[in-house]
Amino acid sequence: MKKSLVMLVLVFAVAGQAQTAQQPAAPQGGQQGAPAQKKEIKDPAEYNAYMGAIQAADPNTKVQNLEGFLGQYPNSVMKEDAMELLMRTYQQLNNIPKTMETANRLLQSNANNVTALALLSYLHKASAQAGQDPTNNLAQARQYGEKGLAALPTYPKPEGMSDLDFAKLKDSLAGIFNASVGVAAYTTKDFATAVKSLQDAVNTTPTDFSVVYPLALAYFDAPQPDPLKGIWYTARAASLAPAGAPKQQVTEFGRRKYIKFHGGEDGWPEVLSAAQANPVPPQGWTIKPAPTPAEQAANMVQQKPVAQMSFDEIQFILTSGNQQAADQVWGQIQGKPLAMVGNVVTASSSQLTIAGTYDDINAQPPKADITLTMAGEMTAKQMPKEGQQLAFQGKPTSYTPNPFMVTMEEGTLVKQKGAASDTPAKKTPAKTTGRKAPVKKKS
Repeated sequence: MKKSLVMLVLVFAVAGQAQTAQQPAAPQGGQQGAPAQKKEIKDPAEYNAYMGAIQAADPNTKVQNLEGFLGQYPNSVMKEDAMELLMRTYQQLNNIPKTMETANRLLQSNANNVTALALLSYLHKASAQAGQDPTNNLAQARQYGEKGLAALPTYPKPEGMSDLDFAKLKDSLAGIFNASVGVAAYTTKDFATAVKSLQDAVNTTPTDFSVVYPLALAYFDAPQPDPLKGIWYTARAASLAPAGAPKQQVTEFGRRKYIKFHGGEDGWPEVLSAAQANPVPPQGWTIKPAPTPAEQAANMVQQKPVAQMSFDEIQFILTSGNQQAADQVWGQIQGKPLAMVGNVVTASSSQLTIAGTYDDINAQPPKADITLTMAGEMTAKQMPKEGQQLAFQGKPTSYTPNPFMVTMEEGTLVKQKGAASDTPAKKTPAKTTGRKAPVKKKS
């Protein structure tokens, strides 16, 4: 987000320099003939007030002088220019409420002012991505973004700005508008708009994590997904993500998507390296697709004992369409104690629903793939909370492949090392197998 803010400041700095250079013509003592496209202040007192305001070096003084000028000359020919400069000066002072207030005043004067539309569009998007009333802020960000894109074709070139600089300025403004429209569209599942707008924004600002990562997600979640572009832009986002947990989470998300598409981790480091060096996929870039799920399931049961499989791998085989592999795995876990870790989705005193695979744990909202009937009633103190990570044991009795759900019985809570037991008392002693079931961690 910091990179986006720097880019926004630079955009308005360029526009501001051009505007400052476009000073109004001084009063000519009754003479006529000022340039047709140059604004002219005819009153010497008004001219001096305006020049004194825009030439103030101290931002606080400039704000005070501009507010005074607008209050004294509310119908000045330089009203819009003065409000634009006032808005940018408030932004320079990091006074966001006054920046947005002035931008709205400016739009009351000119509903197509692209500078005000860009600032409001960006600031509402930034607020939403910071967790501040996301629904309302994104709706407003999209509204201002769409108005800005509609206004750009008729945006007049500031006097004194070269054609090349003006083209760059319009591209930067379009990037701001498209980013707001795209992020807002993604949250409302308007994936067609999200992909188009976010791709346009990324083409303009290829180092902005706040739009690169949503673009990756949009490619994955669209009704007709494009996993190749989703993987590329996730890898690109991983190189741009803030250090620490965000970078680790995005990288791991991309790695899992790559493995799911390719069938293995080989080649993933090269994808990360290429995406870091290139903002867009090179011409002809591709990833070799994985074997079919049925083929993968056959390989998995040949290469790894069921006792060593994670629950993610078990789920994959049971839902692969390879009935022979599924029967082989199910035959080795049915009716036998299986211990693992998952996240509680719902809880009652006698039954829990649990998300046990990585994808279901990280779904929004988390998705249950295990129904665990407890061996005995849990007390209020023993009953886990929704969303809590939980170590448990149960005996698989049945499953459905689509939607995937494993039913387990004789459930108990596995005692954590050094913690008091929370295992509920059993109504009927459960049969034992003579061995302790291994705890299967989520992959």
